[in-house]
Amino acid sequence: MLRIHFSLFLSPPALPVLYPNLTDLNDYMGLSLSSEEVQKNLGLAPAGGNAVTPAPSAAGLVVAPVTGSDLGIRRAEIKPGLREVHLCKDERGKTGLKLRNIDKGLFVQLVKANSPASLVGLRFGDQILQIDGKDCAGWNTDKAKRALKKASPEKIVMVVRDRPFQRTVTMHKDSMGHVGFIVKKGQVNSLAKGSSAAQNGLLINHYICEVNGQNVIGLRDKEITEVLTNAGNIITLTIVPAVIYEHMVKKLSSGLAKSSMDRSVPDV
Repeated sequence: MLRIHFSLFLSPPALPVLYPNLTDLNDYMGLSLSSEEVQKNLGLAPAGGNAVTPAPSAAGLVVAPVTGSDLGIRRAEIKPGLREVHLCKDERGKTGLKLRNIDKGLFVQLVKANSPASLVGLRFGDQILQIDGKDCAGWNTDKAKRALKKASPEKIVMVVRDRPFQRTVTMHKDSMGHVGFIVKKGQVNSLAKGSSAAQNGLLINHYICEVNGQNVIGLRDKEITEVLTNAGNIITLTIVPAVIYEHMVKKLSSGLAKSSMDRSVPDV
């Protein structure tokens, strides 16, 4: 892969500017938005956790742009609009799917490995809008479970929106193999100033759901670190705010999430 080191063409003394000055918005609704203030508050927080990617060692590091052709980006893509999926039940009458209601909507809480749900590409956080022509708005978890139980074993038709609470952030490793964040209990805990993670908009208080489209929910921090290490030079994280994640996994045991969760690499 071609890696362009822009720092060779820059004068070394100046520190990299993460964000341009917002000349008309330096004090917007009481928030200081000047680049100096942003950079001052973006330092690495002294917190415990697995140091996945410490700060880059070279001053003046500029992250290369992403073209959009990277395989990890395509595997992690959250597509707009709705899609229809057809799934069946296995020999035990199961779909391999657990659903949970949030804000009157119905969402995928768990997709079991090698299940009918995994084979049709359902993923954690997908919103189920219809089951067999019936709108799911306002359904609770028990009603959804009953609907799946009563559905035909040969064909269940669902209308799905891809992971509306989640977003993706693409980062580049530096020459030391770092992108610049610390993970603790599956959550982004701290950012390194000047790192690719900071420059590309990664935020703390967000849980990591996927690395290059591969589910990592329920894994230990050491295991997530290993996935990141082996993920190549361009990493796309799928993240979700902690407040949403914690509600979505409520009553889902960590053991079940780790042992049962589908971790297959999405087809593109």
